[in-house]
Amino acid sequence: MRQLLGLPIDASQHGPELDNLIVIVHWLMLALFVGWGAYFLYALFRFRRARNPVANYHGTTTKFSTYVEAAVAVIEVILIVGFAIPLWSQRVDKFPDEKSATVIRVVAEQFVWNAHYAGPDGVFGRTDITLISPENPLGIDREDPNAKDDVATVNNLNFPVNKPVIIYLTTKDVIHSLNLPLFRVKQDAIPGERIPIWFIPTKTTKEIQDAMLTEMSTSESVRSTNMNIIVVGDYRDKSDSTLAKSGDTVNDEVMLALRNAGIQKIKVTQDVPTEIACAQLCGLGHFRMRGSINSMTQEEFDKWIASEVAMLQPPQQ
Repeated sequence: MRQLLGLPIDASQHGPELDNLIVIVHWLMLALFVGWGAYFLYALFRFRRARNPVANYHGTTTKFSTYVEAAVAVIEVILIVGFAIPLWSQRVDKFPDEKSATVIRVVAEQFVWNAHYAGPDGVFGRTDITLISPENPLGIDREDPNAKDDVATVNNLNFPVNKPVIIYLTTKDVIHSLNLPLFRVKQDAIPGERIPIWFIPTKTTKEIQDAMLTEMSTSESVRSTNMNIIVVGDYRDKSDSTLAKSGDTVNDEVMLALRNAGIQKIKVTQDVPTEIACAQLCGLGHFRMRGSINSMTQEEFDKWIASEVAMLQPPQQ
């Protein structure tokens, strides 16, 4: 059923539970579709005009439909009380301690996702609405000692795996919806509110790319895939000239060169397998409100933070 529904890879700890609920709901929907469809066909045959030339105003007296409706209601209550509410409760009632989590402030606006990290000191610096500018969309006060090591990114989220990630979500203008499909996270950003959400990522971007590894025929048009893909491995012609290196973006020109060299299939994966998307129609530019996610090991995350902080320091005289 998961393959039939086309569910993407699970990259969060709570993902399998959510997927199981989705699968159970769809099995119920399938049973209802087949059951009521079969009953409809039976009714068409059983109560056809040739057999019932005169209308019967008393109707059927069986309780079968009542029993079926009661059974469906019981199953739905079990789904809500036994599965949905406990899963929802874990997300809203069991927030992890911020000291043991990666805390990120995400501020949405038309049509950008702004992310704010506390830096190595773990303390968010002061922000001021009067300091907001195209160069400082979050209004971070760099004169505040706690803000000197704060890191800001645009349309890019970075976090370590196997550790809780807490996101405080706000918006500057209209309603947006933060959607991280592979991490099974979706939350509306409401003007005037700061909404906390949390999850535990379990796969790095590299692991996700490896899981998405597939073979592609060089005769296939890249435009038909509707996604950015990269080469996995190096490919050379008979004279040992490099045609494509691992990590190169695949396009129709590269495919033609590979095909002319007699290479029929290559290994590829998605360039940015994890993305930030807006799941709420937020204006004419809604389609381009997208970003990338880089999930990594704790060591890689610490190095990334350090490199970003280093770029904030004034140049040495």
